[in-house]
Amino acid sequence: MNAALKRILFTALILAVLCYIMLDDLLQGNWKSVDDGWNNLSTFWSESLWPPDWSVLEARPYPECTSSIGFFCSKAYIGMLETLKMAFVSTIIGFFIAIVLSPFAAKNLTSAWIYIPMRIILATTRSLPSIIWALLFVVIVGLGPLAGVLAMTFYTIGYLGKLQYEEMEGVQNSPLEAARAMGLSHPEIVTNVVIPESSNNLLSQLLFMFEYNVRHGTVLGLVGAGGIGYYLDFYIDWQDYHKVMAFLIVILVVVVILDLISMYIRSFVTEDGDVKRPSWSTIFMSPNQAKEIHHGKSKSD
Repeated sequence: MNAALKRILFTALILAVLCYIMLDDLLQGNWKSVDDGWNNLSTFWSESLWPPDWSVLEARPYPECTSSIGFFCSKAYIGMLETLKMAFVSTIIGFFIAIVLSPFAAKNLTSAWIYIPMRIILATTRSLPSIIWALLFVVIVGLGPLAGVLAMTFYTIGYLGKLQYEEMEGVQNSPLEAARAMGLSHPEIVTNVVIPESSNNLLSQLLFMFEYNVRHGTVLGLVGAGGIGYYLDFYIDWQDYHKVMAFLIVILVVVVILDLISMYIRSFVTEDGDVKRPSWSTIFMSPNQAKEIHHGKSKSD
């Protein structure tokens, strides 16, 4: 056994002991509650959750369905579509606001008296999770998807803003110094040097944020902020868990599909900055394997 592996195992052992001590303190030594929890989960699954009630995929009795396909009038479709719309709008608006603010939070682009206050502003907007923002906006603008859009937009600004200014700080100094020597202004440096240099990662961050907002948008309805979470909250209140399970499966399928689409889009852009249309198989390969295939095709071309 080499020294590196020993250090890893020793560190893992220390962390495991610390986790055990802290968990024992949280449980106050009552480990029986863990065993009872597993038993309750098994009972809840078999008696309340399974099988799912797929009637949520059928057309609602009211209002009258105008589509020839009942699924497009179902609660699952309408709720999920509303969640996707909320996530899309809030992600796009939040992204563009963040891309304007983040250069003022980067150390290598501004002075301390500018980037420190801007970082405080971005930290403030992301300090509260989306669901807390949703509670606030439900009080301000009332129930409905607008509260959800505003909540996710505020969180997106803070979250993406941090990722973006950290990415901008990673830009090499040489192109920045060259741009300053040419007499470019701060906005020109950002638009002509910084954003192009970090565009690949900015795209990945945008796609990740959309996935994040879709996932978290599903629970905003629990506080009255619209989306598929409204139906989850409704059926949880009525203890109709078979329908809740069906909605959870719908959410899982949509999130997985979005994740695959996101990986596919990101795989168009390589680390070298060129664009190469990938095959679906490369999505499920390791980065090194995909890169070898990409370079192999490039040489053959």
